[in-house]
Amino acid sequence: MIGADGTQLGVKSIDEALRIARSQDLDLVEVASNGVPPVCRIMDYGKFKFDSNVKERESRKKSTSNLVKEMKYRTLIGTGDFDTKTKQVLKFIGQGHKVKLTVMFRGREVYHPELGKKILDRVAEAADDIAKVEIAPKLDGRNMTMVLAPYKKSQGTKKPGTNESAVNKQVTLQKEQDVAQGDPVG
Repeated sequence: MIGADGTQLGVKSIDEALRIARSQDLDLVEVASNGVPPVCRIMDYGKFKFDSNVKERESRKKSTSNLVKEMKYRTLIGTGDFDTKTKQVLKFIGQGHKVKLTVMFRGREVYHPELGKKILDRVAEAADDIAKVEIAPKLDGRNMTMVLAPYKKSQGTKKPGTNESAVNKQVTLQKEQDVAQGDPVG
């Protein structure tokens, strides 16, 4: 028998163990029934169950599975739409989710996969400080897909040496370059 403070009280009869537990206003709990003699412990069983439930909930919170979110783009996407979708992708990655990017081709667009790759590369470049390319862009029928995954423990943290204003400047420079080249992709 083990006492409430963890000290061993030795081998006791069931009646005597119950009397000791009741005198301390605690419960007698069988810990190891296979032992000879069986091992019992004096404890507050309600508190023990509550603490074990709290620990179980905490472990479940820490082991949340990463969901794969998906964002679909088109080859002739406008600048505003591209920016909105890319911000949403960055938000998903910031929450710790993987993001599957899909560029959908219609009609003859499928003969120009470089347009889709260009879009995916721009998104990957915008998310470079918080995510890595887990699966490189590949053509799958009429769709080109790529998967971005956050860096380890990146919820709220970023790749060292980068900051938010640098990313915004990079996106602005990319837009100016696209406008100067007359790029229809966005």
